[in-house]
Amino acid sequence: MPYEPPTHTVERSIRATTGAKTIAGVDEVGRGAWAGPVTVCAAVTGLRRPPAGLTDSKLINPKRRAELAVELEKWVTSHALGHASPEEIDELGMTAALRLAAVRALDALPVRPDAVILDGKHDYLGVPWQVRTVIKGDQSCVAVAAASVIAKVRRDAMMAELEAESAQYAAFGFGANAGYPSPVHKAALHEWGPTPYHRLSWAYLDGLPQWRHLKKVRIPPQTSERESGGQLGFDF
Repeated sequence: MPYEPPTHTVERSIRATTGAKTIAGVDEVGRGAWAGPVTVCAAVTGLRRPPAGLTDSKLINPKRRAELAVELEKWVTSHALGHASPEEIDELGMTAALRLAAVRALDALPVRPDAVILDGKHDYLGVPWQVRTVIKGDQSCVAVAAASVIAKVRRDAMMAELEAESAQYAAFGFGANAGYPSPVHKAALHEWGPTPYHRLSWAYLDGLPQWRHLKKVRIPPQTSERESGGQLGFDF
């Protein structure tokens, strides 16, 4: 099924309305997984024409996605990845863990972005970052699509490396499911229980009576909701 290629429309709008020169596209992968980190990629692309076939990473078959990631890492002006570990996810909750991973990625770029295009409708970055959220930005925005592909391929490779660490981890099929729920993953959890790479505050443990005692209960901090005053609008 053909898809409309992503464009620089949002980036051009931000440049015209704010004067921003360096704009990073940001996307995450691993939010819904039971194991492994949540990974965020920040990519700066400028206004150049992207490699053919670029779109949301989930819409590209694995072979082509891996090839495209190699092309993109050479093509982008700069990119960086940030991760939040399962322990950090358990301690902070997913929204704060996403922000932690995204800030790590943005801080690792050689030049601090003047603005950020964030995939989705929720600004989990907030101030001091100047953010424009774009629903389905990984399909419509070049920089976000590039970040989507690079993040997906790099995190999948990390999870495949975990599978190779031991016979026990191989039973979870991380190389195929990347830590997401699957029949193989669920069966291994029943037999072996969670590994050190599993998120222990998640509800899947409620369905594992023999391992339920390992579940961590996160106590949300008593703070007011984080301000998101850097939001640049929802024009797209």
